[in-house]
Amino acid sequence: MKVAIDAAVCDGKGYCKRFAPEVFAMDEWGYGKVLVEEVPPEQEANAQAAVEACPLQAIRTV
Repeated sequence: MKVAIDAAVCDGKGYCKRFAPEVFAMDEWGYGKVLVEEVPPEQEANAQAAVEACPLQAIRTV
């Protein structure tokens, strides 16, 4: 599983980091960024929860 964040849509609420801190972080401007290219199997449920929790749907699986 891979995830991506649409930087043009992200508003920096940080749901991604709250749900999957091993997969997502906040960049220097306070917006979400992906830390790993391929989500480890043990983190897939957390990453999917982050996708579903994002209020602007800025995170997607690819």
